[in-house]
Amino acid sequence: MGKNILVVDDSALMRMVLCDILNADQRFQVADRAKNGKEALELLTKNKYDAVVLDVNMPVMGGLELLKELQTRKIPARVMMASTDTRGGAKVTLDALELGAIDFVHKPGNIKNCQTDEFRKELLETLAAVASSKETTFGKSFSMGSIKTTKKFVSMVKKHTVVGNKIVAIASSTGGPKALQAVIPKLPKDLNAPVVLVQHMPVGFTNSLAERLDSLSEVTVSEAREGEVLQKGHVYLSKGGMHMNITSDQRKSCIHYSNEPNREGVKPCANYMYESLINSPFDQVVCVVLTGMGLDGTEGIRNLKAKKQTYVIAQQENTCAVYGMPKGVVKAGLSNQIVELENVAQEIIMNVGVQ
Repeated sequence: MGKNILVVDDSALMRMVLCDILNADQRFQVADRAKNGKEALELLTKNKYDAVVLDVNMPVMGGLELLKELQTRKIPARVMMASTDTRGGAKVTLDALELGAIDFVHKPGNIKNCQTDEFRKELLETLAAVASSKETTFGKSFSMGSIKTTKKFVSMVKKHTVVGNKIVAIASSTGGPKALQAVIPKLPKDLNAPVVLVQHMPVGFTNSLAERLDSLSEVTVSEAREGEVLQKGHVYLSKGGMHMNITSDQRKSCIHYSNEPNREGVKPCANYMYESLINSPFDQVVCVVLTGMGLDGTEGIRNLKAKKQTYVIAQQENTCAVYGMPKGVVKAGLSNQIVELENVAQEIIMNVGVQ
């Protein structure tokens, strides 16, 4: 018996197309449909669903308003956004993820394009991850209290010298934008290492994510630019649609983008980032693998660890939205440490130190 899905969309034709795609897959069955957030809220108050497919722009009550209501009323739901807004409206999508949506797909405005194999595959794979997620809509990731606690920790670390030239390399996917808010804002501005980051996102979203993380953080966070020289205390987020590599000589390390095909089904792919660090001048690479579906990171870290001193931190299963990528490195025997999300930043600081 398939997982029960609630489909929320104001277009009757789009509801029919989405429901046909889901019902044709034995993993799912559409249990209910709603044409706006108000109808969906009434259904979610009475019934339980394995996942909700939610549009953004709807009359009476839109998708963001529904997410706010679910948080206010503490009604748990696993929500995937499916909207024509998700690509052009990167800020709206990030708002939805911050309000508790677990992931998103871009819904083509043309009904014919919604019936392509490419869209079907993306919709079904993303929904499968969301429906099996441990996350629900009212979990919080960012709090000033946790940042204050980390600041006390930083003052203690300053008394201990951490030697060596190090770099932090983070990989994340489904649930990542929210998880990153529990890590990056806790890093001190005088972190004694640069941070490179691959978050699986389409073209047009990563700059908005970088700006949002930067606004919450002491470290500088930006979408990495071609040829940019890596600096300590700076987080470089790979832009969507390209693979981020680190090229190095004895004096400096720089960002370089390449356009190879998708790897592990994604672009950017963290495997490329990790492998590009094999010949870098860093004494140690601190790899951090956060929540996400798939196995991106495992092969790259295996290849990196065979050639270079590498320390691997994997997010603990019970704090992952989707325990895929961290599970990959743990099962492969590559992890040095398995850490709850709230403690990841502290372990990064312990490993690389502060200036």
